[in-house]
Amino acid sequence: MSAPAQQPPKVTEREARQTAEAAREQDWHKPSFAKELFLGRFRLDLVHPHPLPAAEDVRRGEAFLATLRTFCETRIDSARIEREARIPDETITGLKEIGALGMKIDPKYGGLGLTQLYYNRALALVGSASPAVGALLSAHQSIGVPQPLKLFGTQEQKDAFLPRLARTDLSAFLLTEPDVGSDPARLATTAVPEDGGTSRSSEFESGGDYVLDGVKLWTTNGVVADLLVVMARVPASEGHRGGITAFVVEADSPGITVEHRNAFMGLRGLENGVTRFHGVRVPAAHRIGPEGSGLKIALTTLNTGRLSLPASCAGAGKWCLKIAREWSGVREQWGRPVGRHEAVGTKISFIAATTFALEAVVDLASQMADEDRNDIRIEAALAKLYGSEMAWLIADELVQIRGGRGYETADSLAARGERAIPAEQVLRDLRINRIFEGSTEIMHLLIAREAVDAHLSVAGDLIDPDTSLADKAKAGVRAGGFYARWLPGLVAGAGQLPGAYGEFGDLAGHLRYVERTSRKLARSTFYAMSRWQGRMELKQAFLGRIVDIGAELFAMSAACVRAELLRTTTDHGREAHQLADAFCHQARLRTEELFGRLWSNTDDLDRKVVEGVLSGAYTWLEAGIVDPSGEGPWIADATPGPTTEPDLHRRLP
Repeated sequence: MSAPAQQPPKVTEREARQTAEAAREQDWHKPSFAKELFLGRFRLDLVHPHPLPAAEDVRRGEAFLATLRTFCETRIDSARIEREARIPDETITGLKEIGALGMKIDPKYGGLGLTQLYYNRALALVGSASPAVGALLSAHQSIGVPQPLKLFGTQEQKDAFLPRLARTDLSAFLLTEPDVGSDPARLATTAVPEDGGTSRSSEFESGGDYVLDGVKLWTTNGVVADLLVVMARVPASEGHRGGITAFVVEADSPGITVEHRNAFMGLRGLENGVTRFHGVRVPAAHRIGPEGSGLKIALTTLNTGRLSLPASCAGAGKWCLKIAREWSGVREQWGRPVGRHEAVGTKISFIAATTFALEAVVDLASQMADEDRNDIRIEAALAKLYGSEMAWLIADELVQIRGGRGYETADSLAARGERAIPAEQVLRDLRINRIFEGSTEIMHLLIAREAVDAHLSVAGDLIDPDTSLADKAKAGVRAGGFYARWLPGLVAGAGQLPGAYGEFGDLAGHLRYVERTSRKLARSTFYAMSRWQGRMELKQAFLGRIVDIGAELFAMSAACVRAELLRTTTDHGREAHQLADAFCHQARLRTEELFGRLWSNTDDLDRKVVEGVLSGAYTWLEAGIVDPSGEGPWIADATPGPTTEPDLHRRLP
């Protein structure tokens, strides 16, 4: 009989931070363009010339894209998926038949072995046909079982699971719980070892089983999955270090119940649910990595897994551009096509220029991931943050350009004889990307932590109130040496030389701006750390602006590098330079606004208002309305135990 599962552990704010810090990759063994950018060092040599895929990777990738395009055009009915709120069985079967489940899996296990670049292009393509299908494939391969097994699995685990995952079995990733989101220190699902006293030959193997108990929420693919990656807390005991641990779990194991299939604002075909584990036995051989390494595995998996979301966002931008172009050329107002009116034209320019930049960011980060010469953890996070925010704005502008037709559903448009343009659906579908795999607010904090890593490495003890005076003195010596070398480099650079980056032609000025502005960004960060010291982590609005500036600079760099690549390798060089030039001018305006808001903002006033709202001082402002919300608790009860619900697990053919 399994031990009773524990309730969510009570943790302090400091303990929660320590859990997150322990899961971080602590070291930087490879160079990072984005990390250097935040330190005021514009390392253009790390991204230019633009890295390119090998010829064989191109051949294999393009061949699959051709197959996938035909499949999307003939076997994916997006309107039906939206109408029925599910992906038909025959569509999923077809994806299996063309090998789409194994895009990133090595051919020796039956996969296609696509590079990250072509995997992301495939997701952009299929996501344009149906965002729900794109989400299904992304959840399966970007964060599901294949990626953590590829990075951390034993050879036995790879041999056992990867052939299934490449052709027949869908997977899902289960971390979130009803009362646990981006704070995994409070994870309540337990995995209690029952090794019967047998000895473990290594930290990766043990005798006996683990017994899972708990409830997981928002399990994308969990309603239809065959294999699950489950994060659970192993209690520390004799012979067990314990901690949050990752397991591969068979979805049809006794004791697993899909209790609910969730419905959302968008992505209505998403197979996402609530999964309960009660006395579920998992062989120790199915544990991924050692006990306590689950969060590190999850974060490392996301380093490249996050690139799937901005890939889908870039694909959505392309579709929005196509519709904006076609519609704005035929719809007339006051004797001219609406696209010829400046009020609409500026929106079209934003859509086109930003779509160019989104694709530049995704392709650059993807190819850098394939080359594996650079550490791209910040680049991937920036791509996710920037792509999800900008794609949402692009879709919103498309709805505005379409006017009332943008707000009308595709079915309604078709019913009255017009082209069925699902603009409002794209807006709804894209909204989740600002929350999926790390909300914008969490991404700001995650990237900010990495951006100031060099400072904390040398001066962290100086600003830590719990550090002893002796350790502070040692940290002072380290910090003095670091800043004596670093600060002088922020005074002047290539961005102040009129001829710098001249090979980029009309884009050279933008790269000089990036170089100058990266130094300004680093100076601003240093000044803030000096001013607020240990309170810096509480200045989340400030840190968010710092990260957003870095994201704009990264996107500008990627756009310029991509434009130059297209100039030298395609017939679209002049047009690419135009798009990059427009994007960089738009990005510079946003960047200057963000710099202004670093020191001139309403943050202090906002904190006072928030305190008033939370303390109930403004409840009078809520008078004069009715609340149509239903009854029930804010957070559903997730007490471990046997289920009282029917199993909604949908078994696919």
